[in-house]
Amino acid sequence: MKTDNTLLENRRIRFDYEIVDTFEAGIALEGWEVKSIRAKHGNMKGAWVRFRDGEVYLENFQVPPWRYSVEVQPKDRPKKLLLNKKEIEKIAVKSGEKGHTVAPTKIYIKGRNIKCEVIIGKGRKKHEKRQVLKDRSNQKTARQALKNFNAR
Repeated sequence: MKTDNTLLENRRIRFDYEIVDTFEAGIALEGWEVKSIRAKHGNMKGAWVRFRDGEVYLENFQVPPWRYSVEVQPKDRPKKLLLNKKEIEKIAVKSGEKGHTVAPTKIYIKGRNIKCEVIIGKGRKKHEKRQVLKDRSNQKTARQALKNFNAR
């Protein structure tokens, strides 16, 4: 039995961008952020990745304060992504190319750690998005027809 370890996900990214490459990064979090994220509280909509001084940060990823906390916590502070130097260089080179974007797609648990899936994506044009929707619809229709055929 497979358990779903995904805590938060931004599925819109997969529609807006064609995925070129994927990376797994650790996230430097504070204790209250870990508790809040493990409770599946957070908002990845509009989150992006920024390079600063040779390091990679997750920006605009909002984690609401943990409800039992006494302290006042900033909910949208930048979180450092933990990647090795080769991965950082590869991401920096790819993101510098025209039309490429670096964005987080999901936050999940791996072992005891909270990880972030980061993608390098190439933006889709409007007609490409329409084609993706058409293809998904055709695949869904084919699956349903096959399911109905096998049910007989």
